[in-house]
Amino acid sequence: MSERKFAVIGHPIGHTMSPFIHRRLFELSGLKGDYSIIDVAPEELPVKIKTLNELDGYNITIPNKQHIIPFLDKLDPKAQLYGSVNTVRNSEKREGFTTDPDGFLMALKAADIPFEGNVCIIGCGGVARTFVYEAALAGCSITIAVRPEDEAVRDALAQEVGDKIEGAKVNTCLISSLENDCLYPDLLVNATPVGMFPNTERMPVSEKIISRSKYVFDAIYNPLETMLIRKAKEMGIKAVGGMAMLVWQAVAAHEIWDGAVYNADDISQLILDSAEEMKRNFK
Repeated sequence: MSERKFAVIGHPIGHTMSPFIHRRLFELSGLKGDYSIIDVAPEELPVKIKTLNELDGYNITIPNKQHIIPFLDKLDPKAQLYGSVNTVRNSEKREGFTTDPDGFLMALKAADIPFEGNVCIIGCGGVARTFVYEAALAGCSITIAVRPEDEAVRDALAQEVGDKIEGAKVNTCLISSLENDCLYPDLLVNATPVGMFPNTERMPVSEKIISRSKYVFDAIYNPLETMLIRKAKEMGIKAVGGMAMLVWQAVAAHEIWDGAVYNADDISQLILDSAEEMKRNFK
């Protein structure tokens, strides 16, 4: 029996943690699989789809998460809702999934952080869209806070989620008004790049807003602990960062491909190892 083949596709795709994480997950599961990188621009998909269809499965990153959809036979319900695919399973049919939401939810669960009540999401980009949708599906009361220049995008996101998810409770405001709004989030979520390497001494909100929060999640995974995460922990607030989400969304892909089951302690170690690997190779 020939070795099964998997890959990650994107463009450009020189800096990706996917091979390190997925190869380790194959090792942990005891299931063999070769995992490679394939650079594919959206306009190349019609030519390269034959090669992709010969793989057992693959992951998709920017900018192909929407462009891949016309080449698939089937989408799971969550991928249909999001209009986005980051994992494909090739079997009798070419099936598309999105595991980004799973990575977020599994990271919260592993950190014992409840996903309920008032959720304040800072930012309105692609990753914020995931958080807003999942918060709406979970029945949370959502506040999306942005800078003035992002108000139009924020409002469009709020409208989109309100139209797609019945009963969604979405409020909007500016980051600068959070303190005056007397918001006390059950979960504060950073979906902006503020605090990412190399500008690691910055935070998207003030210490006052952090202190009002019960829990904190930061989507940034470089560094492993942002200033936001560190400040929250200093205040005794449970907090988790984006590397956990990155690894857990890869775990969800392996569940789709193989039905693989992993030990939580092994995944916790892989999160730490992935942060070290990132520092060695990409800083």
